[in-house]
Amino acid sequence: MTTGAEIATWLADAGLRNLPIEEMVDGVARRLNQAGVPVARIFVGTNTLHPLIRARSMIWDRATGPSTHFEFPHGQIDAEVVRQSPFNSMLRGGISERRHDLARTPAEDELPVFAELRAAGMTDWLGRVFPFGELAPHVGGPSGPERAGELWLVCSFSTDRQGGYTESDFATLAALAPLFALAAKATMLRTVGEGLLATYLGADPAARVLAGTVLRGEPQSVEAVLFYADLRGFTPFADTLSGRELFVLLDECFACMVRPVNRHGGEVLKFLGDGLLAIFRIEGHADERRRAEICAAALTAASEALDLMEMLSTERTGAGKSTPGLDIALHIGTVQYGNVGTDARLDFTVIGPAVNEAARIEVLCKELGQDLLVSQAFAVAATGSRAHLVSLGRHRLRGVREDTELFALA
Repeated sequence: MTTGAEIATWLADAGLRNLPIEEMVDGVARRLNQAGVPVARIFVGTNTLHPLIRARSMIWDRATGPSTHFEFPHGQIDAEVVRQSPFNSMLRGGISERRHDLARTPAEDELPVFAELRAAGMTDWLGRVFPFGELAPHVGGPSGPERAGELWLVCSFSTDRQGGYTESDFATLAALAPLFALAAKATMLRTVGEGLLATYLGADPAARVLAGTVLRGEPQSVEAVLFYADLRGFTPFADTLSGRELFVLLDECFACMVRPVNRHGGEVLKFLGDGLLAIFRIEGHADERRRAEICAAALTAASEALDLMEMLSTERTGAGKSTPGLDIALHIGTVQYGNVGTDARLDFTVIGPAVNEAARIEVLCKELGQDLLVSQAFAVAATGSRAHLVSLGRHRLRGVREDTELFALA
């Protein structure tokens, strides 16, 4: 028979190895049953620091394992299913432990989850709350049960044994639950860190940082299609709108640009005030066909971004609001990709003549009366898209010695 000490040792090792939470819950549940603690269902929930997801939870069941997962966006955190959770009142009241005897006659105001557990054959429920503390000094944000920067884990252990848990069972759970929470915290903070890095740096830079690419320099040569976008006529909006209105407008415009880029395999590297720089990476020694496919994906993303901006403009016009225009330049070339900055503050970026040329091409959009311009190099590589492009002749790019031919959508 498995002992409590053996489970504690396993949990410590699981936390040190950052075992995925599903495997950790499954492992501790099976070991508790082997130790004679008849756990039939485990619920685990945590809040996050993700810009889209406020909380995540999962359910382990003896018959199916960790088979049920839930995610709650920020806008749904006040949904009825959340408000009726027993953990809601525990978090608000600072209650760390609660037991509910499911074998007793239910009270009229009993929470729905307990009726569901009783219907599933559960006889006893033990809930625990583990605050992790603030990760950073309070700088504004939510108050009450969830303060800015504060994370927590909640968990419950339900049994279907006749008569519920024994005092010995409770002693085992009381001793092991904090160790489980600590092990889960290690995995959870790793996930939080990965999510935050990917949100602020992008998926590939985040993966490189986590893999140890944290020194200045050491650039990597990367061939890529450059997607350089900028809002046209944005200055009057910055001068007249309130801070909140300006941020809302920027977010709406960036959504129009970013969604197509992500959907077609590109990656946003930087937000540049009221514009952005994205790349469509050309991996390895891509042949002419593969290069043409990547160019076609970038061209499609640019066209969709312009369509979305037009839809946004129509929507805002209906509400009596104006909208800036969008200019996009597409170019292809080899760039240097890596860390740049100081010892204390680094940034993953791309540099090189191709980046500068893309920025110079975008500036010409207004002058040439086009919202999308592509370079000669892009037009040559985009063999499958040439029928959709029309030449605008040769033009001088500021800071570039030779004139270059530019193209627009036909």
